[in-house]
Amino acid sequence: MLYLAIDQHAKQITVCVRNEEGGTVLRRQVSTRPEKIDAFFGQVTEMEAQFMAILEVCGFNDWLIEELQKWKCHEIVLIHPEKPSKKKTDRRDAQKLADLLWINRQRLADGQIVRGLRRVYMVTQQEREDRQLTSLRKNLGQLRIRTLNKIHRIVNRHNLIWQYPTKTFQTRAGRKWLAKVPLPAIDRLEMDLLLKEWENYDEQIERVDNEIEQRASRSVPDRVLNPTQILMTTPGVSCYSGLTLSSRIGPIERFPRPRSLANYFGLTPGCRNSGNAQDRLGSITKQGSQTARFILGQLVLHVLKHDPKMRNWYRGIKLRRGSKIARVAVMRRLATIFWHMLKYQEPYTIGGPPPRLREKQATTPSENVAA
Repeated sequence: MLYLAIDQHAKQITVCVRNEEGGTVLRRQVSTRPEKIDAFFGQVTEMEAQFMAILEVCGFNDWLIEELQKWKCHEIVLIHPEKPSKKKTDRRDAQKLADLLWINRQRLADGQIVRGLRRVYMVTQQEREDRQLTSLRKNLGQLRIRTLNKIHRIVNRHNLIWQYPTKTFQTRAGRKWLAKVPLPAIDRLEMDLLLKEWENYDEQIERVDNEIEQRASRSVPDRVLNPTQILMTTPGVSCYSGLTLSSRIGPIERFPRPRSLANYFGLTPGCRNSGNAQDRLGSITKQGSQTARFILGQLVLHVLKHDPKMRNWYRGIKLRRGSKIARVAVMRRLATIFWHMLKYQEPYTIGGPPPRLREKQATTPSENVAA
């Protein structure tokens, strides 16, 4: 078995290779040209058929991971990058990664957790495409809003809001009015270009939405509903929201308990402890998936509107701690409910948690009494 540590950049990779005894057998900088990469991995497989690889996660890992899989890499270890030290070179980084991989080789091969090593979940091709698609939809929506804000600025510049044919210009009649309303020459030119942008974004968003709907409704073997459809039983969860959450969560088995999922969403409180002082809990960590946390925040209003039990629970916390803390509490409770829904394949239950969570809550007091 060989152990490859790869420090990746756009135009080259720096590689440090160790053997089973821990000796360094190869150090090299390799161009990322496809023919150079193929030649390098061909040389590695000639030395030893089986090898493990470790690399830091970055925005362009996809092609390298696919290349490692093509060459039958036994195990790919993705980790979070460390903070750069004062003495930083690509060779040093590759050497550190090689040390980390070789020392923990057995634990990593067995799938065990290694303390101090922040390993990253390696998404599947389907999850990667779903994430890319939902991110594209989010970006297109933001670009359309930016265009609408520019149109609104031109309208306000000439005090035309009182001439709207409808309540807002974001209607069919409003668009026709914007196309004909008298404006100075430069503003008229800008308005025409913005209206064309608006139309283009609408067409692109419709195309992306159709693809999202198809992916959200795909069938899963041995299951009545796929994870996205299960999440869509929650009030306010659309195809876009459901696919965004399910693609970020991935297999629910990688979260051993509900708190793990809440921690992934960045909804658990931070902790500060120094010396003999008691633990002080601070604000939420806001680590993990920012996109998933944003979707959860948007769902709070819909859930409170349709779920009376959740609404009463929210009001109680709001009276004691304020609206911000109550909102985060609802988000965290939704994360717990989502974990049970995905774990046990159960839909959202209006007026309470899923059946299995209700059973657990009902049996907990009696178990404590018996103990």
